[in-house]
Amino acid sequence: MNRSSALPATGPLPAAPGVSRARDDFPILSRKVHGKPLVYLDNAATTQKPRAVIAAIRRYYGTSNSNVHRGVHALSDRATRAYEEARGRVARFLNAREDREIVFVRGATEAINLVAQSYGRIHLQEGDEVLVTAMEHHANIVPWQMVCDRAGARLKVAPIEDSGELDLPAYERMLSPRTRLAAVAHVSNAIGTVNPVREMIGMAHARGIPVLVDGAQAVPHIPVDVQALGCDFYAFSGHKLYGPTGIGALYGKAEHLEAMPPYQGGGDMILRVTFEKTTYNAIPWKFEAGTPNIAGAVGLRAAIDYLDAIEPGVVSAHEGELLAYATEEVGRIPGVRIVGTAREKAGILSFVVEGVHPHDVGTILDHEGIAIRTGHHCAMPLMDRLGLPATARASFGLYNTQAEVDLLAEGIRKARELFR
Repeated sequence: MNRSSALPATGPLPAAPGVSRARDDFPILSRKVHGKPLVYLDNAATTQKPRAVIAAIRRYYGTSNSNVHRGVHALSDRATRAYEEARGRVARFLNAREDREIVFVRGATEAINLVAQSYGRIHLQEGDEVLVTAMEHHANIVPWQMVCDRAGARLKVAPIEDSGELDLPAYERMLSPRTRLAAVAHVSNAIGTVNPVREMIGMAHARGIPVLVDGAQAVPHIPVDVQALGCDFYAFSGHKLYGPTGIGALYGKAEHLEAMPPYQGGGDMILRVTFEKTTYNAIPWKFEAGTPNIAGAVGLRAAIDYLDAIEPGVVSAHEGELLAYATEEVGRIPGVRIVGTAREKAGILSFVVEGVHPHDVGTILDHEGIAIRTGHHCAMPLMDRLGLPATARASFGLYNTQAEVDLLAEGIRKARELFR
C-alpha cells in the first residue's frame, strides 16, 4: 500500500495557512463566553480542532463508515485503508522505522499503561526498579506503581531543582543495575520544562536500560524524531495535537513489541482461537483488541497534515515568542510569581497570585472569557515538591496571540484587585 496516497475516506485536505491566519481555521474561537470573545489558553489540557479535522471526521462517517480488517465489502476496504494509512502518517510524523511500530491507543495514558502492564509484566521482578522524575504526570506514575506493587519492585524518583529543571547528575546516578526501565516526560504538563531526553536516553542506554518517553505535551510544540532520540517507547495523545479525543499512539521499537504479550484480549488481536489455545496476531494489531477508534485515527491524520502544512518549526517559534512575552507581562504584575523557570520551556506558563487561590483566579478570568486551567494539573507530587497546593496555568497554541496575552494580564490584575 502506498502510504503517501490520498486518504480515500476523506479526500484531499486543504493546505493550512501560516500561523498568522490560523485562527480562521478554528470555528470555536469565534464564539463568546459570558458575552466576551473567547480567549482559549487551556491548550495543555486539550487543543481546539481546525475545520480540516472536523471535516475529515464528518466525511469518514458520511462516506466510508465501516469496521476495519474483517470485511470484504467496499466500505470495509475503504475504512481499513483509511485506518492503516493514518498509522503510516503517524509513523512518518515521528520518523519511526516501520508502520508496525505504531500502536493506536486512546491516548498517552493508555499507551503508558500498555507498556507498564505488558513490558513491565515480563521484565519486573522483586527488587527491580523503575525510574521516573519528580515532574511526571500521574499517568506516568500510577501505572508504574501498580506494576511495581505486583512485582515487588520499587519506583524511584529523580529530583528536580527549584527552577523546575531536572537534576541531571542525580538522574544519572539513580540509573542502577536494578533499573529495568526509565519513564520520563519530554515536557512537563504543569510547568513546561523541556527535559534533555536525548541525553537522558543516552545515559540509560549506556547501562542497557530502555526508556519510555511521555510525549503528550511535546508533540504539539516540538518536532519529534524517535530514531534520533533513540527512545524505546514514545507515547502521545491526539487531542493535544489539534486532533480528536480518544485517539493517540504508542511508538515502540519492533523488537520490544514483538516480545511483549498482548495488553488486552478480544477481536482483531488474534490469528486463531480455540478453547485450548490462542495464536496472537502480528504487531501492531496484537495490541489493538476490539473495534478501534477509526474516525479518531482519520482525524489524527488530518491534524498531522494540518500541522505539517504550517511547519512545526514555525509553530514552535510562534509559541516561544508568546511564552516569552507572557512571562514578562504576567511576571511584572505585583504579587504574581511564575512557577517553573527552567531555561528550556514549551508554551506553558504556571503562576500563583499572592492572596488569591488559583481557583478564584480561574473563575474571575472565565467571566472575562479567558479559559485557563487551575489545580494540581495531575501532578500532585510536583506540587508537593514546589510547596504549592495548586497553580493557575495558561498554555499556548498556534492560534493564540499577544493581544490575548494582554487580556490575560489584565484579567489577573483584576483578580488581584478584587482580593486586596
